[in-house]
Amino acid sequence: MDLPILPTSVVGSYSMPSWLERLKTEYSLRKISKADMDEVHDAAVKAAIKDQEMAGLDIVTDGEMRRDNMIDYFAERLPGVEIDRTSKQFYYDYFDSVVRGKLPLAAMGLVDDLKFLQANTDRTVKFCVTGPHSLVKRIKNEYYPGEEEFAVDIARVMNLELKELVRAGARWIQVDEPYYSGFPQDLPWGVQALNALVDGVEARIVLHICYGNRYGKPSWAGNYRYLFPTILDANVSELTLEFAWRGGEDLEMFKEFPNQFNVGVGAIDVKSDDVETPDIVAERIRHALEFIPAERVVVLPDCGCHNLAQPVALGKLRAMVEGARIVRQSLGE
Repeated sequence: MDLPILPTSVVGSYSMPSWLERLKTEYSLRKISKADMDEVHDAAVKAAIKDQEMAGLDIVTDGEMRRDNMIDYFAERLPGVEIDRTSKQFYYDYFDSVVRGKLPLAAMGLVDDLKFLQANTDRTVKFCVTGPHSLVKRIKNEYYPGEEEFAVDIARVMNLELKELVRAGARWIQVDEPYYSGFPQDLPWGVQALNALVDGVEARIVLHICYGNRYGKPSWAGNYRYLFPTILDANVSELTLEFAWRGGEDLEMFKEFPNQFNVGVGAIDVKSDDVETPDIVAERIRHALEFIPAERVVVLPDCGCHNLAQPVALGKLRAMVEGARIVRQSLGE
């Protein structure tokens, strides 16, 4: 599907309904069967896709409705990771998980989720995965010499799964690495693990980095200067960063450090329930265009919409799409 200039998308997650939260928690407590939970997830994914289409997004995701959080969805699927399923009482908590031996190679089952997304929309789709650096921060390591070796081996296993996603038709794959911002000293080996993850993966690779969005609040503070110049070694097509909540000062680094990245510009503040006007979004986009050519800009919220109520999330996405349209029109597109 041909995309317009300044295409719009979500970062990954969409609004998580309270009823789905309750059912996920009941499933964690083994009060609901897997078959029933699968049906619930299918319905929730379809609703998330529909909202994104109604908002007018050019690129849609499955809303990450099947995921309790960005870690457990992958920890449960990584071969060799031991999960204590009694370790959480609320779905959004993290499982206690541990690795006690070398990770074997095995399918992770991500292709089924991609195929369901593809079957329920005719728009361009994006599939998101949590990167190895973030995963090693939440999975206990009792085998590898250190986090770097652990992350590279996770990348080795997930690399095969990403290639299966490409064979199934994935053209946009996003890697989420918010923990870079919490542990900037890890960035050199974090980028090496990222490159191992995407090695030979013939898709448009998007790298999303933020300062955390757990319960709608940042986990860390700072700016994106720590990324440069190390991030220039990342084998990705696009960097997606948050700018709406934090302000757009860091955009200056895209001129200070010449690069060829496309940039996903966070133009919607997901840490606020206030719905932006299209004009506010347009102004944020115009500011980004002072530093990055329009043909290299993608317009998104700062981070996932997981913590926003559905009417707020939909309203924000509609304003974002209209703001992008306003700027497109001013560019003669």
